[in-house]
Amino acid sequence: MIRAAIISTGDELTCGRTTDTNAGFIADRLFELGIDVVAMLTVGDHPERLRWVWSEALRLAQVVISTGGLGPTADDLTTETVATLLARRIVHDEQVAERIREFFRLFNRPMPENNMKQAAFPEGAVIVPNDLGTAPGYRIEVGPADDRRYLVVLPGVPREMQPMLTATVLPWLAELSGAARVGHRTFQTFGISESRLDEVIAGIPGEGRWSFRANFPEVSARVVVRGGDVEARLEDFGREVYARLGQYIYGEGDTSMERVVGELLTARKLTVGFGESCTGGLVTHRITNVPGCSAYYRGAVNAYANDVKERVLGVPAAILAAHGAVSEEVAGAMAEGARRVLGTDIAVGVTGIAGPDGGTAEKPVGTVCFGLAAADGPTVTRRYQLWGNREWVKLLSSQIALDWVRRHVLGAPLLDLGRNRAEPASVKTESVEPD
Repeated sequence: MIRAAIISTGDELTCGRTTDTNAGFIADRLFELGIDVVAMLTVGDHPERLRWVWSEALRLAQVVISTGGLGPTADDLTTETVATLLARRIVHDEQVAERIREFFRLFNRPMPENNMKQAAFPEGAVIVPNDLGTAPGYRIEVGPADDRRYLVVLPGVPREMQPMLTATVLPWLAELSGAARVGHRTFQTFGISESRLDEVIAGIPGEGRWSFRANFPEVSARVVVRGGDVEARLEDFGREVYARLGQYIYGEGDTSMERVVGELLTARKLTVGFGESCTGGLVTHRITNVPGCSAYYRGAVNAYANDVKERVLGVPAAILAAHGAVSEEVAGAMAEGARRVLGTDIAVGVTGIAGPDGGTAEKPVGTVCFGLAAADGPTVTRRYQLWGNREWVKLLSSQIALDWVRRHVLGAPLLDLGRNRAEPASVKTESVEPD
């Protein structure tokens, strides 16, 4: 198995002003190729630290991928560091230089001379094209044939780096690593904790490497197999995973709950809408992030205030007075009102207390009620006790609302989590809790 190290450079990373998303993106893609990431290293723009990190990475790994330090300014030191480390001279690439000049002509802007620094590379470098910026990347082979090492240098801007990695670097790495002998499947789950997921999967027979990633509010499980009969072995894993976790798996691969919901609604020619209160339009934001959502999404009513719930969604004042805005009765009425106003096949109502204030002993912060109204059945409601800060409660509520739509379309039972309306308030019940 090929070992890889990832280097992220920049003072903006080490001082905390910028979050490093590049390393995670690269590591995830390398994992898919069956490449073992042995280290992820971050350093600032200091020559001695850069020399150290490159030396250490080359000691640990056969492939080193670096991001950052390819800009035109004085603190962009990656190329100089690599050339010094490898004892290679820096050469000018006129073809790259002309492309940089053309980039500035395209935007009718004068080109600062220091941009020519981006057309300089260590001798022997193979250029990795950058279609979105002025800083191309490059890769270099070093060392004897029996101990070959590879350096890959990419810009630090994610929107430039990611397509460069995907279009040029990963196909080269796939050939280098023999990735045809590696296969993987990723199962996206919601409603089960990472620890419980690990317990369930631990008993599945077969030779595969499992890994888990908690990306609130969902958890993914990925299995990688190497060697012969890759497809057949992955199929065996899939059958067993679905047998054990079927209700919690909402999709596979690089997908999202909102995308899966959209695909289901499109396939069945159904429409959906929402009555949102505590989520403040977050469900709408997520579902409209999916291209083509106009085929199934009709709209939403952001009924934050009680009078809007009454006037627009038609929630009876008597229900609000008797049960309060955060109640299953109101959530159900919001769903029915949204379905009526928007003219949809399915509608979900969400109302709750996101915090940090507003909670009571009867309805603590994190109490969220849901209702679903549909043309093919009675309105259903549920009360859940969620956790976390305001942002987490809103995000988790939006995930549950979308999952309700998914489960309804599939004819699957709703998540059995939280406090049920039929139980006394004094009875402690299971809640959706962090792992």
